[in-house]
Amino acid sequence: MGSAGRQRLLDDFTAEGEPLAPPIVPAGRPHPPALPGVWRVVDGRVEHPLLRPGEIRALPFQLDLARIGLSEDLLVVLPTGLGKTIIAALLAAELLRAHDGKVLFLAPTRPLVQQHADSFSRWLVPLRSARFTGTVRRPVREGAWETADIVFATPEIVRNDLDAGRYRLDDVALVVFDEAHHAVGKYVYVPIAARYAAERPAAGRVLGLTASPGGQDARIEEVIGALGVRRIEARSREDEGVREYVQPVDVDYRWVDLPPATSRIRDLVAAASRDTARKLQKMGYLRKKPIASLSVKDLIALRAEIFARPGPMVRRFGPLFHQLVLLHLHHAQERLETQGLDPFLQYFARLEAKAKPSRGDRAVLRLPEVVTARREAQEFLSTTREPSHPKLDALVDLVRETLAEPRPHPPRILIFAQYRDTIQTIQEALELQGWTVGRFVGQATRDAEDKGMNQKEQARVLHAFRDGRFPLLVASSVAEEGLDVPDVDLVVFFESVPSEIRAIQRRGRTGRSSLGRVVVLLTRETRDVSYQKAEARREKAMKRIVRRLSAEARRHRAAKDGAPPPGDAPPPTGGV
Repeated sequence: MGSAGRQRLLDDFTAEGEPLAPPIVPAGRPHPPALPGVWRVVDGRVEHPLLRPGEIRALPFQLDLARIGLSEDLLVVLPTGLGKTIIAALLAAELLRAHDGKVLFLAPTRPLVQQHADSFSRWLVPLRSARFTGTVRRPVREGAWETADIVFATPEIVRNDLDAGRYRLDDVALVVFDEAHHAVGKYVYVPIAARYAAERPAAGRVLGLTASPGGQDARIEEVIGALGVRRIEARSREDEGVREYVQPVDVDYRWVDLPPATSRIRDLVAAASRDTARKLQKMGYLRKKPIASLSVKDLIALRAEIFARPGPMVRRFGPLFHQLVLLHLHHAQERLETQGLDPFLQYFARLEAKAKPSRGDRAVLRLPEVVTARREAQEFLSTTREPSHPKLDALVDLVRETLAEPRPHPPRILIFAQYRDTIQTIQEALELQGWTVGRFVGQATRDAEDKGMNQKEQARVLHAFRDGRFPLLVASSVAEEGLDVPDVDLVVFFESVPSEIRAIQRRGRTGRSSLGRVVVLLTRETRDVSYQKAEARREKAMKRIVRRLSAEARRHRAAKDGAPPPGDAPPPTGGV
């Protein structure tokens, strides 16, 4: 099969899974002369030899950031909905015009890869493009790399291909790392960036894009170091030159209380947790924080601490056993407090259904407090009309209020939930009201009642939601990053999340082309409250760190150019 045939196979699907007409592809990529100033603005739109006329609105801060990316590797920190992908397209168009190399656009998920490929096809003139995801066969990928001008890919596929020697990165003029905050630890962005640093051409560039790089100096420095960028440019919604292009987002909180029956069940689980934690304390562990303040991270770190202690392995068995029991109790209590009785019971049911449960799995199921808690939860649900969690009633009321509001387009409400079990419960509660509800989850199938969704199924659901064919979409964390659904009237957090990165990503699904609204459902005197406080604290810290790093980058550039160093005031087009 020739290269044209291979390329047709790569692009032979749309968001709905239907064939595309073969694009008209030039015999070779054009290299027309540069325009004065690289990009020209005509009637408020950007003009460039490789951009389709009238497709991209000319926003000054986007053009400024793209110009910086022409001369320096760059990390762009920009709120969701402000066109990070457009900055990548502007930069890609000029580098493709000026050089013979290709563009590699990396995104963490298949839906994002497809979304970015579709956006570039709308904005750029017809160029040879390819999509590398797990659904594209390896021989096709090998052929398409040689002929493609732009490759959109999930990073795992590229890493595997590079390790197998199927291609190199020495002909890549630009690598875009979307959702660049992932470039930490063992995530695949890290080795790809290192490989590009070793193989890149002299004029090669790196562009990182994120709305939320993290709330700790160490994490942000790790992202910067992994990508190899020296220049950071950040903009906030409040900056001059940005705020006039941003729709406001109203964030509200709705509070509920645990019913007495659930509180009693919670107290049983908490008592078992305290007893287990005290056993670990007697062994010399968990002495730095109050038992009630322990987090999942603390318990995961405890495992590493146990293994790090000197002595024979046999001395570790007891602490490891209690660590696993305590971790199970922590997860169960979190589901009970923030999700409801159904997810609480489902957690233990999955433990019970394990083909090969561990000694710790069996032990937690036999704890007297857990046995009593499960029995009381089952009795309560079978003898009452109360919902699994009071948040469900609050959610129904909120949805009803929102659907009753007049609007110029079909209503769209996006509901995020942390756990797949909760997603099932929410979907059932909303469908009982007679509403059509979509579901958006990852690919993993857990059981016959909780099947995963492949890429085409995800794309079909998103397309139908965008078109207004149903008003409600309940989603897992898969939908948090980057997915573009315009005119979402309301984003609901079914629970607070302690991660500032995830909270920012969730909020970014609204307020794109119209006034945005976010409602967070919180349960008093539960982990919801501590998680919300932690997220707010970390987000505030992130903004402060990014502001400082961005100012340092501007001073560095001014010193390099021989200009007077800028003051603390932001530049005309913005700056966090």
